[in-house]
Amino acid sequence: MRTILITGATDGLGRELARRLAADDRVIVHGRDPERVRQARAEAGGTTEGVLADLADLRQVDRLADEVLDRFDRIDVLVNNAGVGGGPPGSGREESRDGLELRFAVNYLAGYHLTRRLIPLLVKSAPSRVVNVASAGQQAIDFADPMLTRGYGRQRAYSQSKLAQIMFTFDLAEELAGQGVTVNALHPATYMDTTMVREAGAPVMSTVEEGVAATLRLIDGLDGVSGRYFNGQRESRADAQAYDRAERKRLRELSDDLVRRALG
Repeated sequence: MRTILITGATDGLGRELARRLAADDRVIVHGRDPERVRQARAEAGGTTEGVLADLADLRQVDRLADEVLDRFDRIDVLVNNAGVGGGPPGSGREESRDGLELRFAVNYLAGYHLTRRLIPLLVKSAPSRVVNVASAGQQAIDFADPMLTRGYGRQRAYSQSKLAQIMFTFDLAEELAGQGVTVNALHPATYMDTTMVREAGAPVMSTVEEGVAATLRLIDGLDGVSGRYFNGQRESRADAQAYDRAERKRLRELSDDLVRRALG
């Protein structure tokens, strides 16, 4: 039986993934709210565990990593699914508890730090997988203003956070090559019928089931495939910045610095 950690498993894609996987695997259901975690576990049935953390707070992310390392002797699959959308039309810039631009903090940096903390366990559990749920909406990171203190736009914030996920995917795949851990990213489906999409006022274009099918393909199939970006079930090209090793190094250094500052 595999042990699969899914962040953001109390709604949308994450909740349905937990429901589909719990029949055959032990699923660690992550969420912020204890009652919603309880409900998601009850709906999933099967074998589940619950973990709590607000990913807008890097200290809680760090504590979550400690808890996972303490409670579980293996992680076969880590699905970094949790995220926040662009927000309602007309909404402005928001910050995390660490004073970071909220989309960058939750959609990217929390998963970055959690994954890095769990690398020793992922390597120990090999063959294992990291699946980063990104987006086709991508925008290059402006390293002169990565927190978007000037010229903020909600779609820009969301898109750069998702590109950061893909850049991390490619970087980590190279770092872990030959250690039995594959790392891939995907855009599961366009404007799925989720709370995030409805809040943004976007037209629903896909079902959650379409996104689940694409994500399960990376969880269950494609043995040995690593360092790729998929649009649905097709391998695709990400924004050009993702393929620039120098830019990925800048992002890695920025990320490590932001985490170090937040954790003191």
